[in-house]
Amino acid sequence: MSNHSSRPSEGQHAPHSASSSRSRLPYWCVLVALLAALGFCFGFGGFQSDAPTTTEPEASSILPPEPEPEPEPQPVVQTVDFSATGDNLIHAKIYQQAAERAVGDAQYSFDYCYQNLVPFYSGCDVNWINQETLCTDELEPSTYPCFSTPGDCARALYRAGIRVFSLSNNHTYDKGTSGIAATLRFWASMPDDVVTTGLWRGEADYGYIPVHTVNGITIAYLSYTEHTNGIPRKDSMEANIIYTNQTDVIEQQVKKAAELADFVVVGTHWGVEDSHTVTEAQQTLAQQLADWGADVVVGTHPHVVQNAEWRTAADGRPVFVAYSLGNFLSTQSKKDQLIGTILTLRFQKTTDPDGTVTLELLDPKLHPTVTHYGPSKSEVRTYLYRDYTPELANAHGVRANYSDFNYDYIRATVEKYIDPAFLDFT
Repeated sequence: MSNHSSRPSEGQHAPHSASSSRSRLPYWCVLVALLAALGFCFGFGGFQSDAPTTTEPEASSILPPEPEPEPEPQPVVQTVDFSATGDNLIHAKIYQQAAERAVGDAQYSFDYCYQNLVPFYSGCDVNWINQETLCTDELEPSTYPCFSTPGDCARALYRAGIRVFSLSNNHTYDKGTSGIAATLRFWASMPDDVVTTGLWRGEADYGYIPVHTVNGITIAYLSYTEHTNGIPRKDSMEANIIYTNQTDVIEQQVKKAAELADFVVVGTHWGVEDSHTVTEAQQTLAQQLADWGADVVVGTHPHVVQNAEWRTAADGRPVFVAYSLGNFLSTQSKKDQLIGTILTLRFQKTTDPDGTVTLELLDPKLHPTVTHYGPSKSEVRTYLYRDYTPELANAHGVRANYSDFNYDYIRATVEKYIDPAFLDFT
């Protein structure tokens, strides 16, 4: 048996051996290379993941939104546009024509007289008028010197936009006890939004102050007359007027009204008929009313226009006084009796966030009006001067006696007697 050497002879190749370091890399080197290759594929998109990736924002960019600043409290402003109209004096020609125009079951139709004013009144929140004659559905109509007017006249005024009726004037007692009773029943039958002032059911009723609220503003209304044409109050009358010389009563009422309401409107039936001159008595009472708490003084009775002015009350308030608005509707015969004015102004109430209330009387204006009628006082109706024309003026029935009555005369008259600062022809 021969022995074989383990060393190969020259020229022979040694068999592959796992321990050979020269002909094969170690296993760990292969593994490292494989992992590196996999990393390369992932890094350059060789393998794509379907899961979305998210990037966490930096902590400094996650901030709560800035809170909205609280709005500053604002004042609350409330306004009332107010108008006051002069003497609605219903003569026979007016109610006779109203009877002729009636249709259906109606006995009268007065709408024709006022229809030209409807757009104007619709622009105001409150419309006041001096109802110069008693309105009833019970008494026969009558004319000068002791008037009684069909209730349909007041209903037509209501349809035109009037809501506040002043009843204190020199014709209030024209029909005595029966007239007062009948007119009280009539006004009680009117819609609930009608306000009347100027009649009280005796001294026990003097504490009653008519007040209503419009657009958040309270307004009180009082009315007084200088006289009643010499007709005294009878004990049998259910209600009475208060005369302008009863200043102790008036003072108490006006002061109470000022406590109850934001604004106080006082109607005063005073002055000299057919006179454009303001009397000293008118001026004295106007100042007293202002000092006691009135904000607006509306003058009627002279049947012609008089001046207007601001007065300063004892507490510093500005108070507006229109001494006479003149006639609104009538068939009076003098040329200046056919010219009137309608007062407009604004009541403004401002309530600040702290509760402070400021009351202001703004922009008083007097708008001229014309009572127009044709020959023999036919077709009686009223126009605003702004809607009147030279042609209508030249056709006016009053020219039969006053040939100088024309369009320019109307304007010249109001400019002569009323401060132009208060006139509005537009």
